[in-house]
Amino acid sequence: MKNTRNFCIIAHIDHGKSTLADRLLQMTGTIADRDMQAQNLDDMDLERERGITIKSKAIQMNYSLNGEQYVLNLIDTPGHVDFSYEVSRSIAACEGALLIVDATQGIQAQTISNLYLALEHDLEIIPILNKMDLASANPEEVKDQIVDLIGCKREDILAASGKTGLGVDKVLEEIVHRIPAPKGDPAAPLQALIFDSVFNSFRGIVAYFRVMNGTLRKGDKVKFFNTGVVYDADEIGVLKMDLLPRSPLSAGDVGYIISGIKTASEVKVGDTITHMERPCAEAIHGFEDVKPMVWAGIFPVDTAEYEELRDAMEKLKLNDASLTWTPESSAALGFGFRCGFLGLLHMEIIQERIEREFGITVITTVPNVGYVVTKTNGEVVDVHNPTELPPVMHIDHIQEPYIKAQIITKSEYIGTIMTLCIEKRGILTGQNYLTTDRVELHFELPLGEVVFDFFDKLKSISRGYASFDYHPIGFKESDLIKLDILLNGEKVDALSALIHRDHAHELGKKMCGKLKELLPRQQFDIPIQAAIGAKIVARETVKALRKDVTAKCYGGDISRKRKLLEKQKEGKKRMRSVGSVEIPQEAFLAVLKLD
Repeated sequence: MKNTRNFCIIAHIDHGKSTLADRLLQMTGTIADRDMQAQNLDDMDLERERGITIKSKAIQMNYSLNGEQYVLNLIDTPGHVDFSYEVSRSIAACEGALLIVDATQGIQAQTISNLYLALEHDLEIIPILNKMDLASANPEEVKDQIVDLIGCKREDILAASGKTGLGVDKVLEEIVHRIPAPKGDPAAPLQALIFDSVFNSFRGIVAYFRVMNGTLRKGDKVKFFNTGVVYDADEIGVLKMDLLPRSPLSAGDVGYIISGIKTASEVKVGDTITHMERPCAEAIHGFEDVKPMVWAGIFPVDTAEYEELRDAMEKLKLNDASLTWTPESSAALGFGFRCGFLGLLHMEIIQERIEREFGITVITTVPNVGYVVTKTNGEVVDVHNPTELPPVMHIDHIQEPYIKAQIITKSEYIGTIMTLCIEKRGILTGQNYLTTDRVELHFELPLGEVVFDFFDKLKSISRGYASFDYHPIGFKESDLIKLDILLNGEKVDALSALIHRDHAHELGKKMCGKLKELLPRQQFDIPIQAAIGAKIVARETVKALRKDVTAKCYGGDISRKRKLLEKQKEGKKRMRSVGSVEIPQEAFLAVLKLD
């Protein structure tokens, strides 16, 4: 046990975590040079295409220093704010963390928030300056920022380059010297924390765990603490590039267990594994249940695929514990699910994974946040969907969730960023200069305003420099109303939105304009209206395709033409009353991208 080290890698998005992890794997000989490829631990197609890490990955490396053999368990973590939940799980299973900072960009918002997560768990932090091979690297200034942030000595900061492999051997040595060996008693009752799980179509569910106390052997009868279900440990082992069977695993080890579990609901991430005969006294307090930030409906395009979509959702929930869902039905789209996500990127990734991994085409409705409505009779209801909103006369007031946002940017962009936040009904609560040209701004913002396009706008006005991180601070009362979209006089519930009164007119106008571009023309006029209650605030019309009925009348009396036109007009009127309007999937998605 004294030669085991468990550590994770934390950093802001795109500071070079996965590349550095590749070098560590290469230097310890965990992966052969011929199998080497960029971003080895990112095994999802989506991760490689976008160049981001979505899932945290665990892998074991063997390393020898001064004639002694060490076992290093590395957990690579994502850097995007939407996946900070993955980071919190990895941190719960480690004793140390490599804090990677890009020497060209300096400290960013997500670096700070992940660092605080690690400090709360008393992890040993090793600061590393990455990308030192670049000509634009600014090591002295970034070192000052790290010293200010952690309070370490300048000589404790390691210089490295994941791309060229510079300084990686020093990083491995420091992991052995600085990160403490895991504590725990191999003779105590078994206590192991599940920090991830994946579904394998042949073996059932594979759960990844970290043993805190006790020893686990192949064939033991184990019990899952929260669900109370008992299984046989059919196979246990360690995580190399593939699963490698090994028994026993004792305190401090990270490994996997296969016990023939078939149903996804029986494995909870954060649960404790213990022995059936000699159970531990209490579960491990690892991390709390995740709270979704954004809600959206996911519906199959073909309603016959509803059951397949349900299976897909269950398997995804296994792989991504931060996804929550409940069944719902919609008048426009049929049966589907109301899903809770951590953010818009998370929602986009889940939608793409359903389409790629399970081959089901889905429609996603307009995302919104959860509101708390107090009715006139004093009853309080949670509303995750605009269609659940009680009638206006029964509402006393509505509260919406607020977040505290932390934005780090270059000082030249302060003006435009403040304008953006104030447009989004934000309140500036503080600002402080980190260096002469880098400033940290704190805002209180309504989460509903941030959900749509805030992140994209922030990046474009600051030329990609500003970084953004947030956490919820509770609910505040707001003047919110429900905006309905009517097509041909009928409400489309999937396009309804809860919105602040000041923005309703403008958004209604934009949505009508966008739908006019996207709806295919029919044989009759289609009015598109945006309404608040019974009041119409915006309108557009998709003109009818007209057959030229007067083509055969050349010359002659005008009354002949008029008679044909009147007859056509009557037909159009009748058609409009029975005609139904098909909404293409692009229309639902385009509403998200209104500028």
